Amino acid sequence: MGSRRRWAALAVAPCVAGALAAGCGGSDDDRPASSAPDGGARAGFPVQVRDANGVVTVRRAPRRVVSLSPTATETLFAVGAAGQVVAVDEQSNYPKQAPRTDISPSQPNLEAIARYRPDLVVISDTSPPDLAGGLRKLAVTVLEEPSAQDLDDAYDQIRDLGTATGHTDQASDVVKRMRTKLNELFARAPSGAGLSVYHELGPELYAASSGTFIGGIYRRLGLDNVADKAARKSGTDYPQLSSEYVVSSDPDLIVFTDCCRQSAASVRTRAGWDAIEAVSDGGVTTVDADVASRWGPRLPQFVAAVVAGLERVER
Repeated sequence: MGSRRRWAALAVAPCVAGALAAGCGGSDDDRPASSAPDGGARAGFPVQVRDANGVVTVRRAPRRVVSLSPTATETLFAVGAAGQVVAVDEQSNYPKQAPRTDISPSQPNLEAIARYRPDLVVISDTSPPDLAGGLRKLAVTVLEEPSAQDLDDAYDQIRDLGTATGHTDQASDVVKRMRTKLNELFARAPSGAGLSVYHELGPELYAASSGTFIGGIYRRLGLDNVADKAARKSGTDYPQLSSEYVVSSDPDLIVFTDCCRQSAASVRTRAGWDAIEAVSDGGVTTVDADVASRWGPRLPQFVAAVVAGLERVER
């Protein structure tokens, strides 16, 4: 979320094209292709899916899927495509059974991807701009699913991945369960009207403003975002705030991710932060960093944590 992207040139070795067909000095994954989903390779295919670059045609049910997006990885497993996934990027740490590799989603090596002989690769907007083109030259179908802008976008991406892998019904069920749970949480949540939130990405005080996907969740809860003024001034949805700025904003709800091991106790040691009412009155919420930064099936866990924080503030 919002981190600076560093693009690296793709190092394409002469044997890449051959790697897709027969491997180049052997494959990193010697497992046979998984059985086709939902009745075989021809059932329901070809299908068309609209991704970030337009309409993509998936001609047959993919048997060897590579995911270079942690959110896409979670989604593929949730919709029932686990048996088709042969490799995922180094950041795809959920679920535990995902075939994690050392492939970087932001600086991937095309040859390393090709060794898995994929027939479908799912990428995000953190991937280098020339990655999709390189894969298509090797006759690999590519789906680019960028960061979701809102809940409807998140639901659409789940349905896209279900359609592309032959699990349309399962994907619809995932979306239905998510929507039902989120609507229940939004209905249960105390009104955030008149309350403010500060969502910290790390100890450098980068924050998520209302222009982000997570910021949209806070808007849905009626919360004002203390980072919005800084976002407008800096021109970025993830502005870096000063400690003085946060203290003077006196947010009613503070949300930390646990990647930096922040808590209400540790935050009290920050100079001046004991003056923030939320720090002393239970208004600090810690959420798993991965849950807070992805827009897939575990999103209700994030919203549940925020709603619980709001309930403590309202007591």
